[in-house]
This record gives sequence, structure tokens and C-alpha cells, in this order.
Amino acid sequence: MEKSIETIWKEGFLKDDALVAPKLNDLYNQKSIDIVEKFKRMYKINRIAIIAFAILIIPISYITKMIYMGIPMSLLFISVSFIAQKFSKQLDNIDKNTSSYDYLSSFDKWVQDMIFVNSKLSTFMYPYIFTAMVIGFWFIDLNGTTGGALFVNGFISEFPNTTLVNGFPVLLLIPYFIIIGILAFFGGRIGRWDINLVYGGILSRLKDLLSDMEDLKN
Repeated sequence: MEKSIETIWKEGFLKDDALVAPKLNDLYNQKSIDIVEKFKRMYKINRIAIIAFAILIIPISYITKMIYMGIPMSLLFISVSFIAQKFSKQLDNIDKNTSSYDYLSSFDKWVQDMIFVNSKLSTFMYPYIFTAMVIGFWFIDLNGTTGGALFVNGFISEFPNTTLVNGFPVLLLIPYFIIIGILAFFGGRIGRWDINLVYGGILSRLKDLLSDMEDLKN
């Protein structure tokens, strides 16, 4: 039968002949258990929140008359939930038939892979979210007139000499692409900041614990 994480860690992360006090060994094993289990709980809650948002955004956007924002946002978060589920399965498949130190090292590698993919995804996700919001506000129904039509009419009245293509002020594309470029450029950093905001404390504990265990092994 496959050994549980708790059973593995009770065996210790050092070799049997290591000259380390059993109480110290047990202390690091318990810290390992606490870190991994707490992270798994937080990651599960985060995945549930993503799925809930993907579902609830549709009726909310319908009520607020911003369905053109709700649909693409829902599709985005459904895709994100599938990616998160894939990483969750990878986390569950980490080899438990090893020492607690090796398991934590594998867990740390999984964390780094997850952060890397999230950062790459954020490069496209934040521009996508901004575009969905623009579309939502553009097509919102305001007493029979779309928000975009009202905005364009107001813009043309302020800048009557602006160049139009099919009635759309080309000048408006400049700030749009500037914002898109900024979000794409900083998207990865925003993604890492987002992860650090949620998991920063526990990942810091993981880093410190691995460093301490490596010092003991050496």
C-alpha cells in the first residue's frame, strides 16, 4: 500500500544513522506536514472561488446589462479553472514514497512551475480582462443607446476634426493599445504579485524550512 505523507514524514527526512535529536527531526516533519496541507487547502479554496466566479459572472452581467463582458470573462475563468485542476492533479501525483525532504523539494519544484505558468498566463489574461471590460461598457444598454455610442458622440463633440473610420474615432485606439501594451508587459509581475498576496506567507515558510533541512543534511 502506498505510504501516506504522514507515515513518510514520521520516518524522518534524514538517514537513520544521522546524529540528529529525534525531537528536532519530528519538529521539522510536523512543520512540513503543516505547510503542505495548509497550501493544499488554500489552493482548493482558490480553485472553488475561480469556478464560482465563472458561473456567477453570467447572471450578474445579465442583471447589470453587461453580458458582453460576462461571457468572455466566464470563458476565461473556466479555462483558468481547467489549468488549476491540471496542476492540482500534478500535486496529488508527486511521489510520496520518498523522504519528507525529497517530497518537499518536489513540492517546491511544483510551486515554481505553477508560478511560471501563472506568470505566462497573466501576460495574456490581464489584457484580455481589460478588453472584456471595454466591450462590456461599450455595448451596455443605457435607455436604448449603447455606452459606446454615447461615448463616441461625446468624444466627437469635443474633437470634431478627429479622423473617423466607419464612425469610430481612430484616435481612441491609441490609449487602448497603450493600456494593452502596459498590461501585457507587467502582466507576469502582476501575476506573481497576486500569487504572493495569497500564498506569500506559506511559500516563505517553505523556503525557510527547505533551507534549514538542507543545512541539517549537510
